[in-house]
Amino acid sequence: MSPHFQVNYQTSPEEYKHIQLSFEGEIATLSININEDAGIRPGYKLKLNSYDLGVDIELHDALQRIRFEHPEVRTVVVTSLKDRVFCSGANIFMLGVSSHGWKVNFCKFTNETRNGIEDSSKHDGLKFVAALNGACAGGGYELALACDDIVLVDDRSSAVSLPEVPLLGVLPGTGGLTRVTDKRHVRHDLADIFCTSVEGVRGQKAVDWRLVDAIAKPAVFKDVVKARAAQLAAGSIRPAGAKGVTLTPLNRTIAADALTYTNVTVEIDRAKRIATFTVKAPATAQPTDIAGIEAAGMNWWPLQMVRELDDAVLHMRTNELDIGTWVLKTSGDSAAVLASDATMLANKDHWFVRETIG
Repeated sequence: MSPHFQVNYQTSPEEYKHIQLSFEGEIATLSININEDAGIRPGYKLKLNSYDLGVDIELHDALQRIRFEHPEVRTVVVTSLKDRVFCSGANIFMLGVSSHGWKVNFCKFTNETRNGIEDSSKHDGLKFVAALNGACAGGGYELALACDDIVLVDDRSSAVSLPEVPLLGVLPGTGGLTRVTDKRHVRHDLADIFCTSVEGVRGQKAVDWRLVDAIAKPAVFKDVVKARAAQLAAGSIRPAGAKGVTLTPLNRTIAADALTYTNVTVEIDRAKRIATFTVKAPATAQPTDIAGIEAAGMNWWPLQMVRELDDAVLHMRTNELDIGTWVLKTSGDSAAVLASDATMLANKDHWFVRETIG
């Protein structure tokens, strides 16, 4: 990787190259359609819906858009627009040309995105159906495993697999083994066979082994997925009639030795290899009720501050690998911060607050 290459974690749907979002009432569809010529760095092609960091940045952003901008959505269907392939996982050629630090941060961000799917399901009532319309391997299956429900097309060829051990000699790195045994409760002997075979498991055997929840013939696949998504939506705690919050671009300035946002600054001392993160307390009085919080929208201090801090952490983690120590501090009126925290806790059952602190 070039020392001048900088990763920008900010994006928006109109800038997506790999993911498409559509909405129909309480069901959102997140379709993976990866542009093989649009990798985040040169040197590889993203064939067979394989992904790199750029794809995961879009996935992360899409999930946040659904959470905050579309509170009416209760179920997200994750599927592919490619014929007979859902996702083949992390791009091997990308990993081959990447430094160790890049691979660590890539896997870390991928893990965090999958964990965010499960956190949204558990705490916010946003449910997920993985609609596997074709072959699903490696990190693609790990994405499916993060969902609440997995439907596999029964076309006599499409299978789920974790072939990293036999093909690459590495363990599935974004939660594959853990979710197979601890979440889906696959018998350990079957899990051993599954994770050491290249061809994977398809059809009724995939259901019998608990690797997927259902199979469906191609002619009825979409109808089965729609029905299961509706069933999950019926049990969701997401609100009816709530107003969404638009996630507008962050106000950010990047200088040679500093990052500056509205509520967060990062000062970099390159000689000492130290970065100092400073979170500023609210400059004005914060709303004390849900109506005021909704009116503030993206400018509500807890939401704006957390988005800025998250972006700063991701920027520093990926783009400033030589900085060995981070110092986190606060400035301003601590009572204002505590007052905002108290408001959040008092209103924690409201969807907007749940999403922010979730």
